[in-house]
Amino acid sequence: MKAFIDSLGGVWAEGKLVNKYVTAFSSAQNTNGGQEQTIRAIYTSAMHWGAIIVPTGYTDDSIYLQGGNPYGVSASQDPEKQDATTINDVMPAVVHQTKRLLEVASK
Repeated sequence: MKAFIDSLGGVWAEGKLVNKYVTAFSSAQNTNGGQEQTIRAIYTSAMHWGAIIVPTGYTDDSIYLQGGNPYGVSASQDPEKQDATTINDVMPAVVHQTKRLLEVASK
Protein backbone atom coordinates (compact mmCIF):
# COMPACT_ATOMS: atom_id res chain seq x y z
CA MET A 1 0.00 0.00 0.00
CA LYS A 2 2.82 2.39 0.86
CA ALA A 3 4.46 1.74 -2.51
CA PHE A 4 1.16 2.52 -4.24
CA ILE A 5 0.68 5.76 -2.30
CA ASP A 6 4.28 6.74 -2.97
CA SER A 7 3.75 6.10 -6.68
CA LEU A 8 1.08 8.82 -6.78
CA GLY A 9 3.64 11.64 -6.60
CA GLY A 10 3.23 12.61 -10.25
CA VAL A 11 -0.57 12.59 -10.05
CA TRP A 12 -0.41 14.64 -6.85
CA ALA A 13 2.04 17.13 -8.41
CA GLU A 14 -0.42 17.71 -11.24
CA GLY A 15 -3.16 18.51 -8.69
CA LYS A 16 -5.30 15.57 -9.76
CA LEU A 17 -5.92 14.39 -6.18
CA VAL A 18 -7.26 17.72 -4.89
CA ASN A 19 -10.80 17.45 -3.49
CA LYS A 20 -10.99 13.69 -4.00
CA TYR A 21 -12.78 11.85 -1.21
CA VAL A 22 -10.77 9.41 0.89
CA THR A 23 -11.82 6.93 3.55
CA ALA A 24 -9.66 4.11 4.86
CA PHE A 25 -9.87 0.83 6.74
CA SER A 26 -7.29 -1.62 7.99
CA SER A 27 -6.76 -4.99 9.59
CA ALA A 28 -4.04 -6.82 11.46
CA GLN A 29 -3.58 -10.23 12.97
CA ASN A 30 -3.48 -8.98 16.55
CA THR A 31 -5.66 -6.52 18.44
CA ASN A 32 -2.86 -4.01 18.90
CA GLY A 33 -1.42 -4.33 15.42
CA GLY A 34 -1.38 -0.65 14.49
CA GLN A 35 -4.72 -0.51 12.69
CA GLU A 36 -5.52 3.05 13.79
CA GLN A 37 -2.02 4.30 12.98
CA THR A 38 -2.22 2.72 9.53
CA ILE A 39 -5.44 4.60 8.78
CA ARG A 40 -3.97 7.83 10.13
CA ALA A 41 -0.91 7.39 7.91
CA ILE A 42 -3.15 7.04 4.86
CA TYR A 43 -5.01 10.19 5.90
CA THR A 44 -1.71 12.05 6.34
CA SER A 45 -0.88 11.37 2.69
CA ALA A 46 -4.41 12.41 1.70
CA MET A 47 -3.94 15.72 3.54
CA HIS A 48 -0.84 16.43 1.45
CA TRP A 49 -2.89 15.81 -1.68
CA GLY A 50 -5.64 18.20 -0.60
CA ALA A 51 -8.12 15.33 -0.46
CA ILE A 52 -11.31 15.39 1.59
CA ILE A 53 -11.08 12.83 4.39
CA VAL A 54 -14.25 11.04 5.45
CA PRO A 55 -13.66 9.18 8.73
CA THR A 56 -16.40 7.16 10.36
CA GLY A 57 -16.31 9.13 13.59
CA TYR A 58 -18.74 7.87 16.17
CA THR A 59 -21.66 8.21 13.77
CA ASP A 60 -23.24 4.77 14.16
CA ASP A 61 -23.46 2.02 16.79
CA SER A 62 -21.67 -0.36 14.41
CA ILE A 63 -18.46 1.61 15.02
CA TYR A 64 -18.46 0.55 18.67
CA LEU A 65 -19.12 -3.10 17.80
CA GLN A 66 -16.13 -3.26 15.46
CA GLY A 67 -13.80 -1.89 18.10
CA GLY A 68 -14.61 1.79 18.48
CA ASN A 69 -12.09 3.19 16.01
CA PRO A 70 -13.34 6.62 14.83
CA TYR A 71 -10.87 6.87 11.93
CA GLY A 72 -12.22 3.99 9.87
CA VAL A 73 -13.15 0.35 10.18
CA SER A 74 -10.41 -1.85 11.57
CA ALA A 75 -10.34 -5.51 12.39
CA SER A 76 -8.10 -8.01 14.09
CA GLN A 77 -8.14 -11.73 13.54
CA ASP A 78 -5.99 -13.14 16.31
CA PRO A 79 -7.58 -16.55 16.97
CA GLU A 80 -5.83 -16.71 20.35
CA LYS A 81 -7.71 -13.69 21.67
CA GLN A 82 -11.35 -13.59 22.65
CA ASP A 83 -11.63 -9.93 21.64
CA ALA A 84 -10.76 -10.56 17.98
CA THR A 85 -13.36 -9.01 15.69
CA THR A 86 -15.47 -11.24 13.48
CA ILE A 87 -17.01 -10.60 10.08
CA ASN A 88 -20.34 -10.10 11.87
CA ASP A 89 -18.74 -7.33 13.95
CA VAL A 90 -17.06 -5.62 11.04
CA MET A 91 -19.49 -5.81 8.11
CA PRO A 92 -22.13 -3.43 9.52
CA ALA A 93 -19.36 -0.86 10.10
CA VAL A 94 -18.01 -1.39 6.56
CA VAL A 95 -21.51 -0.82 5.17
CA HIS A 96 -21.90 2.30 7.32
CA GLN A 97 -18.50 3.67 6.29
CA THR A 98 -19.30 3.09 2.62
CA LYS A 99 -22.69 4.78 2.90
CA ARG A 100 -21.11 7.69 4.77
CA LEU A 101 -18.48 8.18 2.06
CA LEU A 102 -21.12 8.14 -0.68
CA GLU A 103 -23.38 10.49 1.26
CA VAL A 104 -20.61 13.03 1.88
CA ALA A 105 -19.32 12.79 -1.69
CA SER A 106 -22.81 13.32 -3.09
CA LYS A 107 -23.07 16.68 -1.33
